[in-house]
Amino acid sequence: MANEDNGSKVGLREKLGAWMEGRNGSDELGISVLLLALLLLIINIFVRTFILSIFALLLIAYSCWRLSSRDVEARETENVVFLDFVAPIMPWFRNPGGAAKELREYKHLTCPECGQRVRVPRKKGKLRVTCPSCHAKFEAKS
Repeated sequence: MANEDNGSKVGLREKLGAWMEGRNGSDELGISVLLLALLLLIINIFVRTFILSIFALLLIAYSCWRLSSRDVEARETENVVFLDFVAPIMPWFRNPGGAAKELREYKHLTCPECGQRVRVPRKKGKLRVTCPSCHAKFEAKS
């Protein structure tokens, strides 16, 4: 009897694996959308509005659609755009104290030639900065 139960579980896993083959699966955007939906549902416990619960359910449906989408290239492009958008605020979520210290001690500049971000110490006056990527030199106030 135990072997039959184990066999059916393996069969279900194989079927699910076969169904997910060639599909997008979970990514950062999908997980973030699910977390936002969960947050909205928790808020809705206290606020109790119909529109908030509908919006949360639509976010869950969107996340499930992304998970099972076969257009992997388009979902990957969406995920990259999302990650580029949230990249500046991610350090504040991972380590708020470290991000605040970084902001106090360093100034972040953008290279005028290649767009590379360059970190320079604050309160050093006018500096001649060399970009580590393209080696262009530019002056900036720290």
